[in-house]
Formats: sequence, C-alpha cells, structure tokens
Amino acid sequence: MMKKFLTAMLGSIAGFWISLIVLGITFIVFIIIASSTSESGITLEKNSILHLKLSGDILEREKPLKTIYDLQSYDENAISYNDILFAIENAKNDDNIEGIFIECIGSSLGIASRQEIYDAITDFKESGKWVYAYADNYSQGDYYIASASDSVFLNPVGSAQIMGLTATTLFYKGLMDKIGVDAQIVKVGTYKSAVEPFILTEMSEASREQQQLYLGNIWNEISSQIAKSRNVSIQDVNMWADSLIFTNSGENHINYKIADKLSYRHEVEDLMRKELGLFSSEKLNYIGINEYCNLKSNYINDVNSKHIAILYATGDIVDSGEGGIVGTEIVPQILELANDDNVKGLILRVNSGGGSAFASEQIWEALEQFKKTGKPFYVSMGDVAASGGYYISCGADKIFANPTTLTGSIGIFGIIPNAKGLLSDNLGITTDNVSTNNHGAFPSLFEPMTDFQKQQMQKSVERGYEIFTKRCADGRKCSVDDIKKIAEGRVWDGKSAKEIGLIDEFGGLNEAINAMKAETDIEYTIDYPIYKSTIFNQLLSSSQFSNAKILPPNVGEFQEYFNIVNRIKNMSHIQCKMEDIVIK
Repeated sequence: MMKKFLTAMLGSIAGFWISLIVLGITFIVFIIIASSTSESGITLEKNSILHLKLSGDILEREKPLKTIYDLQSYDENAISYNDILFAIENAKNDDNIEGIFIECIGSSLGIASRQEIYDAITDFKESGKWVYAYADNYSQGDYYIASASDSVFLNPVGSAQIMGLTATTLFYKGLMDKIGVDAQIVKVGTYKSAVEPFILTEMSEASREQQQLYLGNIWNEISSQIAKSRNVSIQDVNMWADSLIFTNSGENHINYKIADKLSYRHEVEDLMRKELGLFSSEKLNYIGINEYCNLKSNYINDVNSKHIAILYATGDIVDSGEGGIVGTEIVPQILELANDDNVKGLILRVNSGGGSAFASEQIWEALEQFKKTGKPFYVSMGDVAASGGYYISCGADKIFANPTTLTGSIGIFGIIPNAKGLLSDNLGITTDNVSTNNHGAFPSLFEPMTDFQKQQMQKSVERGYEIFTKRCADGRKCSVDDIKKIAEGRVWDGKSAKEIGLIDEFGGLNEAINAMKAETDIEYTIDYPIYKSTIFNQLLSSSQFSNAKILPPNVGEFQEYFNIVNRIKNMSHIQCKMEDIVIK
C-alpha cells in the first residue's frame, strides 16, 4: 500500500515539473513568434522620414534579444549608438528617405558618442536632404546633436539648458570615517586620482588641474561646433551658458540664434508635410532607428563570409563574473577571432575607464596574439578609453578617437579596505585565527596592513606600473621614458592625446571601419558580440533572475555601510582605473 502511495506521489511530482518545464518553453516560444511576427510587417515607403528620438538611455550597442526585454518590461524602443550611426549613414543614399526628424526628449549618452552622431548628421546633410530638430525643452547634450540640423525648432514656452560642462566627483572619506572603514592605498602616479574619493574630502591640486584642462578643451570643441552650426561666435555660446539662457523667454532664444523658430510639435509636422508635398490631412511616414536597421539585412552579415570583426569592450574591466569587460570571457573570444580564417581584421570598440590590472594584461596579451596572425587590429575609442581602457588599446595598429574622448590615465593603484572600526569597534564583531605563517590572513578586513605589507604592496604596484608603461611604449613605438612623461595617471582629452601621440586619428567607429575596409579590401563588416549568448543564457543571467540571491539578515541602519564596504572589498586589489566622475 505504502509502495503504491509513494509511486503515485513521485509520479505526480515528476508530472508537475515536466508540465512546468513544457509550459515555460511554450511561453518563451510564443513570445519569440509574436516578436518576429510584429517586426515582419515593417515596410519602407517613399517619402519616409527617419525618426531619431533622443530619449532615455542610449545604449553603446544593440540591446539583448527582444524576448528578454519583453520578459523584463524594458523599453522595446530603446536605441543604440551604433544603430543610430548605421541608420544615418544608410539613409543618406536611400531614395525612400527624404529627411531626418530629430525629436529631443532628454537622452543619456556620452559626449564623444554625441560628437559622432553630430558628425554623422553633418555628413548626411551633404546629400541635400533636410534635417529638422524639435524639443519642448533641450538638454545640453541633445541640443549639441540638434544644432547640426538645418532648422532647430523650440516649443514657444520651452528653453535650451546650455550651461557649459561640470565634472563632479563623489568623495566617501567622511562617511568612511564615520562608519570606521579605512581605505589603505598604494599607488603610482601623481595624477592617479581614482583613489582620492576614499582618502580625501575634496580634489587634490593635481586632479583639479587635469580636470580643468581636459574639461576646458572638450567644451571648446563642443562650443565651436555649436557656434559653427548656428552661425554665431564661440563667445556667443559662452554667453548663453553664463547667462543661464534657459531662464529666458522663447523669443530671446530666437534673438540669440539658439533656435530658428518657436513652434508646437504639430506645426513642425505641418512643415515636414510641405517638404514632402503632402496635404495637411495626410499622415507622415516615420520610421524609427530600430525599424530601419531591421530592414537593412546586410547590417550583420554571414559569419562564414570574409569580414571585419567589431568587438565591443564596454564597462569596467573585471577578472571574472558578470557585466562589463570580463577577462575570462573576452580573451578566448579574441583568440577565436585570431584563428578564424574568415576574419580579416579586428576593430576593438573601447568605452571603459579601466578596472582590474590583471584582466587588462590578459586582454592585451590576447590582442598581441591576434596581431601575430598579420591581420590588422584597430581601436575605436568611445567616450572614455582610459587606464585599463588604454592598456587594452595601446597595442593597436591604429587608434581612432574623438577630440572629446577621455583617454590616458596611465597609472596603477591598489586599495585594501580595513573595516576594523566598523566591524569590531562599532558592531562588536571580532575574529581570531591560527596561521602557519606570518601573513596567512592577509589581506584582512579586520586588521590594518603592517609596514612590511604596505612595502610589499607598493612594490607590486610599481612593478605593475613598469609593465603598463612598457606595454604603452611598445604599442606606441616610443621609449618608456617618453610614456612616463605623459603618464603619472593623467587623463587627457582626445585633442591633447593626439598631440602627445597617445592616439593616431580623429574619428569614430565609422572612420575606423572605413579605414580598415580600405586596408583589407573587405566591403562588409559584422558586429561580433562579446558573449555568444542564447535566449536561455540571457534568461539565466538577466537581472531579474541572477539578482535573486539569498540576502543577509536585515541589519537596519548599517545595511548601506555594509554595501559600501562590499563594493570596495570586491574590487581587484590592483587597479588600472580612472576616477569615477559625472560630466554634465
């Protein structure tokens, strides 16, 4: 009797789990079919308008599978920077596209990436097609792109927030002192200011000097392009910023040539209808960036044909784990590209402020292996390619960057937190240990470094700096002494970087691609993802699934303190990383 009961119960449990798995697979397949069906109906008609909507976060590259976005309720209309460039470039010679409508709602994107879009729009206008821009209110970044338009329209009660650039650094020293955490630092480089938030309460003079220089150079670049597009002087643009022009009336925006006309959105649409010869009752045929890219099937080509690989290196450089530039993931992929006979060249798109010194070295070495095949290797720098981001770039045959790119920061540091004041003194948590040797418990959150340990860590950092500067010298074909003169952890804007030899050419990803096409005689390119991820892998690694971890018991007001300590603790001890700053 008991045997029959157990058999029936186990059978029911097995049936339940089998049904659940089948139901899950059916649900996923249904979403995939629904997604592909909805996109298959897109067509491109005559008199179409490419609709560039600058809204929310603009990604560095294409988003994950649409199914994952559906499951996680992401904005399916999110667009990527590389799709924007591709769409504008192709629309220039597309007979079905009559013009571009830039709608500025408020977007998040780096300055160098905005400059590439600005340049792409300027190039598009050479076709003779029109570009209109409209906003209820322009953010400074959106206005920079919009200024390249033929006509800039502003809502009658709107404004443009043009205020110049500011770099803001958050400092944690005061908070860490209060909670009893000491960040023990070893570093090389006078300008290596990434450690300052943990040991100071304000910028050092060296940090202020370098930020003032590169920020001023970047603003000069932006303001000169805006001035040229709006047919005003750079002094005029600075006057807009210094007078808080956004507090002025719409009429003043016209008088100062910030905008061409005060119009409501529907009035701008009426003007576009006139451009297209349409009646006021006829509907405008907008096509978005994502839809237009989906129609251009040659954007991503067959991996079995000869092609140039474009590999993205975006985010913090980490040894292993998830997110950013993961050394254990990207290294084998670079080696795979080196051994692929169909790959005739590699462009590494770098947008990173660096991170782990160890992972940076591993990626550099893998790229050296790629170069040994005789295939060309270029780097296209995005908004930032500094410290570890420059480490992995320095060996390229050619480095492309924009004048507004942040790069350099050739320096290294180590950070080891000592949380004895928080854990032992404040919370009463103590430890005791038994070791066979003097430093068995090193590093420890509960004890400060001894003089000997500090000395040894400093030697390790200095050795890492020597390796870093040697890599840069070899890559840039100069002496180590020449590199050290411009190193010391100093951050440079792209314009200065070209003058001192850290980069080769001004230009974005398109310029790098076109240069390599000319060298390899390969017409098409393929965007080669960093991770060959299936839908199931994305499901397992997506935030709603991977973040479902067992949390420690609630420790009330101390929870945020533990989070800060955990962030520092989880950093690799030796870092090639520039400071975290917010530029707006």
